[in-house]
Amino acid sequence: MADTKAPTHTAYSRQRISKTRFVWLEIGKGRTDENGVFHGLLNRLPIGGFSGYVYFAPIGGPPPEEEPQRPNAGEDQA
Repeated sequence: MADTKAPTHTAYSRQRISKTRFVWLEIGKGRTDENGVFHGLLNRLPIGGFSGYVYFAPIGGPPPEEEPQRPNAGEDQA
């Protein structure tokens, strides 16, 4: 029997542009079934620099915002 439930989440992954910069790339969809189990289906992966981390956002929701750059611990905060 075919499962007719539509996906409820969009999968995102980071694609590295440089050592410190990245963009969020949509890589698939996912949903929760009636047993509370989450199913994710990826249809592509970023080329180069894929860490394996996948973020699932509700459909229509944006990917997470970039984390602010943290100053180096060895630099003076003057």
